[in-house]
Amino acid sequence: MSSERELSPETAVVSAGRPAVTADGNINPAISLNSTFHAGGPIGYGRYGNESWSALESGISALEGGQTLLYSSGMAAISAIFNLLPKGAVVTASKNGYTGTMLLLAQLEEQGKIETRLVDISNTEEVLAALPGTALLWIESPTNPALEVADLPTIIKAGKAAGAGVGVDNTFATPLLQQPLSMGADMVMHSVTKYIAGHSDLVMGSISTNDSALYNRLSDARKLAGSVPGPFEAWLALRGLRTLSVRMERAQANALELATRLSNHPAVERVRYPGLPTDPHHQRAKSFMKGFGAVISFEVTGGAAAADKACESSRLITYATSLGGVESLWERRHRWSAESPIIPTNLIRLSVGIENVDDLWADIEQALKKSQG
Repeated sequence: MSSERELSPETAVVSAGRPAVTADGNINPAISLNSTFHAGGPIGYGRYGNESWSALESGISALEGGQTLLYSSGMAAISAIFNLLPKGAVVTASKNGYTGTMLLLAQLEEQGKIETRLVDISNTEEVLAALPGTALLWIESPTNPALEVADLPTIIKAGKAAGAGVGVDNTFATPLLQQPLSMGADMVMHSVTKYIAGHSDLVMGSISTNDSALYNRLSDARKLAGSVPGPFEAWLALRGLRTLSVRMERAQANALELATRLSNHPAVERVRYPGLPTDPHHQRAKSFMKGFGAVISFEVTGGAAAADKACESSRLITYATSLGGVESLWERRHRWSAESPIIPTNLIRLSVGIENVDDLWADIEQALKKSQG
């Protein structure tokens, strides 16, 4: 019997993607700043591969449990998946989701390339009813910014049984909290920009799959599309991956505490966070997720103007769009015209960082006080 044991994800983020051990060898991979390579090797050309990509791809693969390809952005990765579909294919997806995804789905449907069936991804019966004839079931869970949680084990299994391909946007949860490939999904997408890289200093995406034929199709398409990341960005993202576990642990603890305090604040009408026992998605998330993430959405009393005032009044929390960095960020999502009309106009999405939780709370309190004045 082998004495080897499988590494936990908390260890894998630190150890994966390292160079082979040699005397006086590097413990970190070098940045491969090359577009051209000597003939006779497996790479061939800079659009086909790069050692810096490979190191990060192996790191993400160790967490997701499948082969990984990097892309120049999360949207490039999402586009690569949708581009696999034949003309007229049916895509079943959440009616609430990342605005870039929703805009792309709408554009592809308007162009006659696909047919979309938009569902409440947290309503399992509604999802199951939409599956017949579906070519791709696209799942975002938790959703952005409504924080709805899909019953991943059930709908992934049902999607596969119906003959659909299943893709999951795992950006909010990260592979530390859920691993959709182990539940039967075909593909998992990440905006590496967010939690994996974790420092708000690069743009990148990834797709992981344990289907070798699908991996080869995606790899060939990436070579032709040219949607590849830079080696320096890949090196930075791998550096960020090393601390994913400790960053997520701290940010989640902060998020739960802030969500609890926000739930009792008179200037807040509703808090959305699956970590709260009172949240409608709590029990489902608890049943298969290993944590609840570090994004909170909440609705401010006084409407859109009050929510804007709160965001504009912060001193510590950064008023900006994005999430997953070490610093806390917030914004009223409907400042973007493309946000789903279903999302309340007074909803603020708060990406909780790793700062001291009492410092964050003091900033939130003073900003909410100004929003009501």
